Amino acid sequence: MKAEPAHQMRLLDLQEADSRLAQLAHRLRNLPENAEVQRLDARLAELRDRRTALTTALSDLDREQRKAESDVDQVRTRAERDSKRLDSGEVSSPKDLEHLQSEIASLQRRQSELEEIVLEVMERREGLESQEAQLNKELEEAETEHDAAEERRATAVGGIEADRAAEFTRRERFAGEIPDELIAFYTKLRDQHEGVGAAPLRYGRCEGCKLALSTAELAEFRNAPEDEVLRCDQCRRILVRTGESGL
Repeated sequence: MKAEPAHQMRLLDLQEADSRLAQLAHRLRNLPENAEVQRLDARLAELRDRRTALTTALSDLDREQRKAESDVDQVRTRAERDSKRLDSGEVSSPKDLEHLQSEIASLQRRQSELEEIVLEVMERREGLESQEAQLNKELEEAETEHDAAEERRATAVGGIEADRAAEFTRRERFAGEIPDELIAFYTKLRDQHEGVGAAPLRYGRCEGCKLALSTAELAEFRNAPEDEVLRCDQCRRILVRTGESGL
């Protein structure tokens, strides 16, 4: 392939811009802020799951407490009714009187047992409410931290995107100065060789694969026409002659 020396030199500028764009894309994909936001996303999900579990547990305790309190009221009402019957003297039979007294004593014991259940439920609720308050504090702190991390990421992304836009503009300017055929050839090689399609020949070494050329290769390149597009025999990338080529 033939190309004017100036176009070949401009190819190095294009390669530099492409390498810079690839570096910026890599930075964008691997921002430390991304990992931080993902870590905080997981933390928030865990805290919210725990809060949901606590809310469910508190709701269950509410139902348990209401039932226990209702049971206490029922037993208390029945005991009060039996006590009134006993105090009214309407029960005259010794057997019935003994039965009524026994039932009142049984109801009082049952009421005490149920009141203990209510107290136990209230203590459990107090413990869960304390956990809920602590969890809400942790959640608030995590949300604040997450918002700050999101802001840092947005700032980092904005800076990289601005650099990418500027670099892309430079690339477009360079590409506009190079013949389409040479760009197509460069692009094909770049796709095949890890993003590097053209490299300078510097001091007898290919800067693409970092290997030194043989004496015979250097002699061949030294005698090649200026518009000849050279390629490294080792990596097959385009080799561009510069003032530091050592030819």
